[in-house]
Amino acid sequence: MTLADATAAVAARALRTRRLVRAPIPLYRAGLGPLLGARMLMLEHLGRRSGARRYVVLEVVDHPGPGEYVLVSGFGPKAQWYRNIRAQPRVRVWTGRRRGAPATATPLPEHDAATTLDRYRRCHPRAWKHLRAAIEHATGAPVDTLPMVRLRLDDPR
Repeated sequence: MTLADATAAVAARALRTRRLVRAPIPLYRAGLGPLLGARMLMLEHLGRRSGARRYVVLEVVDHPGPGEYVLVSGFGPKAQWYRNIRAQPRVRVWTGRRRGAPATATPLPEHDAATTLDRYRRCHPRAWKHLRAAIEHATGAPVDTLPMVRLRLDDPR
């Protein structure tokens, strides 16, 4: 096993560790989400069966315009947050100074997703190298087959 493979395996294990993945949520709730940078946001979505509020912190893959964010479902179409927003696309978003901004989540068509992923590769080559390897190790699927979602804030200001 190469060092790159070992690093990807450790990162993949971290992505599957619930406590670690959920650690940023209290930061967003306390208004400290901006400390995590502009490429992260917290998404509030409703459980598709329970209707309970659920939270997940995700990386922003693209920010095509004011009030628009593109996210990738790193664990594919079976990720709970992705399944929930497919059932109920009305969500709330925490990013920067915005706290609980109402938004709508819509799946990105394949062509738009491919273009977005290509732009991410060019803009963030180091992050891409490590993130791609970790996600592919964790899911067993190529990153370019994973679904993407566009969030549009109701009030983009």
